[in-house]
Amino acid sequence: MSLRTLERDAPSLFKNRLPAPTQLAVFCALSLALMVADARLRITAPLRQALATVLYPVQLALLQPLRWISDSADYLEKLETAQRAAHEAEAKITAISLQAHQAQLLAQENRQLRGLLNLRERLPVPAQAAEVVYESPDRYSRRIILDQGQMAGIVPGSPVMDAAGVLGQVVRVQPFTSEVRLLVDRDQAIPTEVSRTGVRGVMYGLASNLTSDTVELRYMPSDSDVQPGDALVTSGLDGIYPPGLPVAVVTAVERQGATAFLRIDSQPLAKMQGTRHVLVLTPRNSVLAAERPIAQELATLSQSNADAKKKARDDKSAQRRATPAAPPGQERQP
Repeated sequence: MSLRTLERDAPSLFKNRLPAPTQLAVFCALSLALMVADARLRITAPLRQALATVLYPVQLALLQPLRWISDSADYLEKLETAQRAAHEAEAKITAISLQAHQAQLLAQENRQLRGLLNLRERLPVPAQAAEVVYESPDRYSRRIILDQGQMAGIVPGSPVMDAAGVLGQVVRVQPFTSEVRLLVDRDQAIPTEVSRTGVRGVMYGLASNLTSDTVELRYMPSDSDVQPGDALVTSGLDGIYPPGLPVAVVTAVERQGATAFLRIDSQPLAKMQGTRHVLVLTPRNSVLAAERPIAQELATLSQSNADAKKKARDDKSAQRRATPAAPPGQERQP
């Protein structure tokens, strides 16, 4: 028998495939369904957390050589700057001491004035330090990764700031890491106010890549008193950011005739690139929720004390009314 007569191809059962356009359409539909399900139902969130936990040691191992090189370069650069800064710091010690004394006096006076006006003190929120591990590789968003996560008590929505001002907000938390959306990201919004006039607005990021660090103050009426150089701080109306945190400085104000709003561009005070150490604040509404039971208990205790004092006064008045009056010239017996 000739070898050419043997069937070398696969059986016809395995040749019946869908046409290539049909396969492409099926796979595209399946991809869109999975993306919609993930965006709406978060079905891949547990898988992401598991992968992040498993890959965390690998990330640390791969980042060690880069850290060594970066630390060596920083050491050589900072050694010279540290010596120069030491001489400058000695000259500023006296001025800083005077400013600290004045700030202490002003804070004491502020507490006294707020007490006279029966106003509540500004809410202090807990904070913890964290280090930036790396920046997100996504070219269409501005995010950074911190070395603290759920194990350190960080929750989604926590404000993040550096030494200069607000840096961003935590949007995703893993067991050992957390993801922060920077202030300049186009999906980030924060309620602010002009510290000079108290005019409130909402600030949005404009950057979708690494080439721009600009934010925009939107929905400001055309007659608003906003000028270049004005400082923008958090208003605290969202219940997340404490009021008074520095955010940005107004760089340009443009009055557009076609709309009833101003175009206001601002420059963030925080360092959007190259930040190593940050401070993660607890959301203000979480602190309020934790302190609300204590405040209610104190109010109940105060009301109970007031009721007890009132009852004692009423009993004493009733006892005095029940005691008969003594005749003239005779002392009343107790």
